[in-house]
Amino acid sequence: HVQLVESGGGSVQAGGSLRLSCEASGITHNSYCMGWFRQAPAKERKAVTVIDMDGKINYADSVKERFTVSRDDEQATLYLQMNSLKSEDSDMYYCAATFACGVSWSNPQIFSYWGLGTQVTVS
Repeated sequence: HVQLVESGGGSVQAGGSLRLSCEASGITHNSYCMGWFRQAPAKERKAVTVIDMDGKINYADSVKERFTVSRDDEQATLYLQMNSLKSEDSDMYYCAATFACGVSWSNPQIFSYWGLGTQVTVS
């Protein structure tokens, strides 16, 4: 049974930082493509960043140079360090996993497993 549990969201002022965590169970962590997506109410889910099985990382243009994804295989945890936060970064953030991403990394439909999300609010 695969389970992804996010934590670390909250409220922060613009320019501040947050670190999101995603604890994974039921999967071999480094054998999966894992990433972070965001979604506003009634809007489409959008990719933030993905780290593939081979370690290749992709970022959405809007977060490059500000967000950093990392993976602790021993702890089976995915992290998202969010710096220089802007009000437009406010959203529900979801952790996701699938077997392989490749060039489709930004497509949420290829991801098989999802967490319940953690809210990020930047004011």
